[in-house]
Amino acid sequence: MATAKDRAPRRRVDARSSVERITAAGRSVLGTGDASLEQIAAEAGVGIATLYRHFPNREAIVRAVLDDILETDLLPLIERAADAPHPRQSLQSIATHLLDLIAQEKGLVSFVGNFADVAVDALQRFSDSLYPLLLRAQQQGEIRPDLTAEDIPRFLVMAIAGLALPGTTPSLRARFVALLFDALNPANATPLPSLHPDGDDLRVALSNVART
Repeated sequence: MATAKDRAPRRRVDARSSVERITAAGRSVLGTGDASLEQIAAEAGVGIATLYRHFPNREAIVRAVLDDILETDLLPLIERAADAPHPRQSLQSIATHLLDLIAQEKGLVSFVGNFADVAVDALQRFSDSLYPLLLRAQQQGEIRPDLTAEDIPRFLVMAIAGLALPGTTPSLRARFVALLFDALNPANATPLPSLHPDGDDLRVALSNVART
């Protein structure tokens, strides 16, 4: 007779299996365009109650799909680029590939109203993997030195918002990613404003808001 101790690991395995199936189903269903949580549950072979137990809202599904894209498709590219002779070109190729992957998931961007916020959060957790590549590009003079690891997620999400929508082509995405990366060129660059304003700047900003 199975004891409570025996059953606990089985429940954890079942839960992990359900999460993995739902995440895979999310990628599959969102890849077709318009999608619903019910369609994702059906594709995963679970009930809607099971889906909600692991993913309480659409944002959670999108977060899981983005994490899966980053871990399974993008991380290997970053690892292979670790010793690339031109790190800026590697970063540009990684960004282009990310846009291509998200564009393939046709319904991903429109599945939630706050996709940009969810994407920035996912990419922030992932930016540590990109930082060594960014640092090497800066050391080689290929990228402006005042760019920080914190800038990368927002820079990529800005590109996603304009270039990963249905209807954009791979050649169009590659063209405009090249233009965006030119903004990172250190030659003749305008110094970036501080990412973290000091107390005086913050007080001025707040007082301006209060007067409007």
